Amino acid sequence: MKFTCQKNELVQAIQIVSKAVSSKPQMPVLSGIFLKAENNKLELQATDYELGILCTIESEVEDPGMIVLSGRYLQEVIRKLPGENVTIAYDREEKIAKINSNTANFTLRSMEANEFPTIHYLEGNLNFQIRDNILRDLVKKTVFACSNDEARPVFTGCLMEVSDSSVTMAATNTHRLSVKKEILDDFQGSIKIIIPSKVLNELLRIMVSEIPSNVEVCCSYNQISFKFENVYLTSRLIEGQFPDYQRVIPPSFNTHVTLNTADFLSAVDRVSLIARAGEYNIIRLEFTSGQVRISSNNPDIGNAEEIVPAGVEGPEVNIAFNAKYVTDVLKNIDSETFHFSLNQSLNPAAVREENNDTFTYIVTPVRTAH
Repeated sequence: MKFTCQKNELVQAIQIVSKAVSSKPQMPVLSGIFLKAENNKLELQATDYELGILCTIESEVEDPGMIVLSGRYLQEVIRKLPGENVTIAYDREEKIAKINSNTANFTLRSMEANEFPTIHYLEGNLNFQIRDNILRDLVKKTVFACSNDEARPVFTGCLMEVSDSSVTMAATNTHRLSVKKEILDDFQGSIKIIIPSKVLNELLRIMVSEIPSNVEVCCSYNQISFKFENVYLTSRLIEGQFPDYQRVIPPSFNTHVTLNTADFLSAVDRVSLIARAGEYNIIRLEFTSGQVRISSNNPDIGNAEEIVPAGVEGPEVNIAFNAKYVTDVLKNIDSETFHFSLNQSLNPAAVREENNDTFTYIVTPVRTAH
């Protein structure tokens, strides 16, 4: 096996697949990246059995073949090579890969390629296409609300609900809920699946192209795959029943507040500096005529307070939240202003973007002593 390719393209491809390299491999070969060179293409693969990523780049292939090299060392070596091009040649007898670029020469021991569980293209019972910018927005506006608690797996992923011509994604950790809906063109069928947050965060990391393109999504009862540009990503789904999130969304609100997104975010961020040192990270919001007073108090450290102008319609409300649950959503709001809708101090509140009814965020308040 021998091939030559551009260093930058190879570095990028290794970075893409490396997130699927197992940190605690069940068998040694899973700590490696699988390389297959043929037909002037180089295919890279990595998997930890939960997540699999495949990336293909252009390559001059002199001698076709396949090898598995240590993911960690391959990434570090290729990234630091001095030349614009990289040549990798495999010595079957020695079982080593010779890596050459300009004046630099490395050898890396290979692992058995035939032991690597190569990624097979998923043949699902439901396929649809979605624009990458729409998928990115669906994920970005929901995945941050997932739980990290592995004891309750259904909350560590996002629900994807596809029915007729719409796709909805929802995520919750039982203290907050984020829901985003988009329209799909030319689609019939329905499916409800829970996608692990790890996979969706990887999608956000990889889908950075500024030129909109289609993503081909394929689902089976326990797997999902995403295919776009030169990348193919596949993952297991989370088993279980996602809760009926519609029941959590209050049907109406008494107090409606309009705020400047950037101003309110930076004020909450500042005030929560004091709250962060405590166990619960609590901030108090007092909505009165024309303003909101943001405050936090930590008996061991001190307190903070800031007043931000606000358009307040309805009864005054005094309410407390986990500061992180407020800043997380504000970082993912695209509109210059947003709406905060409230009832009483112990009822869930809603955050929505200006002129956008496809996104809803529900956050549960914190009960405080005063």
